[in-house]
Amino acid sequence: MTLASAVRAHRLFCILLILLALTVFLGYLVIYSSYALALFRFPFDYDQGEGFELMDSLLFSRGQWPYRDNSSYPFYSSNYPPLFHLLIVPLIWLVGPQYWVGRLVSFLATLITAGTIGWVIHKRIGRPWLAALGGLAFLASNYVYHVGPLFRLHMTMVMFETVAIVTIGQAVANLPAANRGGAEQKRDRGAQDSRVSYWRDSLRLLPGLALLLAAGFTKQTAIVTCAAAFAFLFLRGPRRAIQLAVLFAAVAIGLFGAINLATGGQWWLNTIVANANPWLLEQAIGLYRQWFRLHTVLTLLAAGLVIYELYWQRLSIFAVWFIFSVAGSAMAGKWGAGESYFTTAIAASCILSGLGAGKLLNWTERRFPKGYAVLMPAIPILFLLQAQLVFHLPTHTSLGQAIAGLAGRPIEVMIAPQTSCSSPQPPRPVPYVDTAGQTLLGRPPTPADIAAGQRIAAYIQDADGPPLSEEAGFSFFAGADVVTNPTQLRNLFLNDELQMDELLAMINDQAFGVIIFRA
Repeated sequence: MTLASAVRAHRLFCILLILLALTVFLGYLVIYSSYALALFRFPFDYDQGEGFELMDSLLFSRGQWPYRDNSSYPFYSSNYPPLFHLLIVPLIWLVGPQYWVGRLVSFLATLITAGTIGWVIHKRIGRPWLAALGGLAFLASNYVYHVGPLFRLHMTMVMFETVAIVTIGQAVANLPAANRGGAEQKRDRGAQDSRVSYWRDSLRLLPGLALLLAAGFTKQTAIVTCAAAFAFLFLRGPRRAIQLAVLFAAVAIGLFGAINLATGGQWWLNTIVANANPWLLEQAIGLYRQWFRLHTVLTLLAAGLVIYELYWQRLSIFAVWFIFSVAGSAMAGKWGAGESYFTTAIAASCILSGLGAGKLLNWTERRFPKGYAVLMPAIPILFLLQAQLVFHLPTHTSLGQAIAGLAGRPIEVMIAPQTSCSSPQPPRPVPYVDTAGQTLLGRPPTPADIAAGQRIAAYIQDADGPPLSEEAGFSFFAGADVVTNPTQLRNLFLNDELQMDELLAMINDQAFGVIIFRA
């Protein structure tokens, strides 16, 4: 074989590997989209909190606050900030309180996040296939697949966080070289100190800070990303960072205080006090292990770029964000938290893995052509390995079963039904395979699930009094009042912040027509 033919063969081999990796990750996008469409058609809670997110949005659409006194009927309040629900309000005005509107917004938020990841990789590296793999890897994560299409606000927060970090990173990159570190560094370089130029450059950061504020008023855990952004700005210029932090804090505290005043203190009680849940070390360790096992390639590539920047370059905003988000994922150990708390770290790792792989490819291509020949096929192979780690697939169709068989996976798993108020039942076959292990999320709802929900809702429709239900979907379906937010009541009770006289009196007087437990 001549040298020219060997080069052509190697190039073709690399192209085929890239196409294979893209095909696999596009396949995950198809699976994700199909799962989302199935959820759009499901008229009940798929995740226990969805109905309460819908109730919050419905109250906002009526011009009412969802931050209420839990001690009086209907014993209901929200424990989340308002922005996600406000985004849903126009859709509720158009089509009514439907589950699919919130699920659609969450699904679109994940697509925007993936697109932003791909955009920044392409902007800084210039390899479209690598940018596509970086964005698609986010959507292929088991965690994003599980929670992405739910009527929950977490993925909208991640969207705001990702766009904010990218916006701030671009703003800093576009600052004049002498001004990226603040006025004090400009003077060290002998440049003319221009106050007008300094504040004009600072104004370029305001859109990113506004997006950070949006993330924080979507969900409280965005405070970790806010801390990462200001830590990065402090590293680049303490004076500007402190000034912007004071401005940011003033706006955030002003909005917080205004809402608390408007709700008579219920905002503080229900979004801060009620979220003071115990932290469980075993739960946190278990989730960290699972996260790393599922995202090993992305995490190691991201960590490698962080180490490189720490020792040979300046830490980028993406590296600082990754460090903070991985540490902040420890909040997943709180009672009531879970895998979704790692999705911010996954977004950061997707950006860093794409940037790290791209920088390594570009550097070896210029300096070591022989090394580049080895490295070029290695990158898509690594992404294919990552695709194997996050394998998840509904197998209720013949195509799904065929794919599972080709991948060496079972076509069904045995899972015992979740029972909390009845005797344990034996495991049953479930047509869904997931390397995350046994999970209540991910399997598309079936017509049998809808029929089961309708049978439960019929109890409400036939009852003489209002329902006391731990899940709001049945009440919505039956056109009844949504009474209580059970986890909210639990948290307030454990914090000695709940007066239960009226609720207990209604229970003792048998005022409720039916009681539905979910646990």
